[in-house]
Amino acid sequence: MNRTEVVTITNMCMVYDGNTVLVQEKTDDDYCGVTFPGGHVEKGESFTDAVIREVFEETGLRISSPVLCGIKDWSNDDGSRYMVLFYKTNKYEGKLSSSNEGEVYWMEIDDMKKANLADGMEKMLEVFLKENLSEYFFYKENNKWVDVLK
Repeated sequence: MNRTEVVTITNMCMVYDGNTVLVQEKTDDDYCGVTFPGGHVEKGESFTDAVIREVFEETGLRISSPVLCGIKDWSNDDGSRYMVLFYKTNKYEGKLSSSNEGEVYWMEIDDMKKANLADGMEKMLEVFLKENLSEYFFYKENNKWVDVLK
């Protein structure tokens, strides 16, 4: 049995200061709405270095000590897998600046729950905030997507 699969690995980081979180309003046609900054892990790059780089590129802030707090993953129709590694940190420095990925700004966590969130962000937020959750998983059953928090 071949246990090898093609995997795309990405990340997302909740940068927080008390009850305030750094959000990004994505304007991409494929993924838009309020979310956390993040992006792709480059080939040969460590996961931690990738999330630090992505947050800097999209926000102008240099984060440190990001903690892995969960994942989102699913299998595509072609058999490949897509994974989003969730990190959080309250350690950052620098001057906040938006990028072509979307506007970035600080928001109260309770206000974020009411915002125009990017697809799936409501459930992803649960993984970021609840200690007993670590995965947001998708699978197909009878040609319909089913999502589960674990």
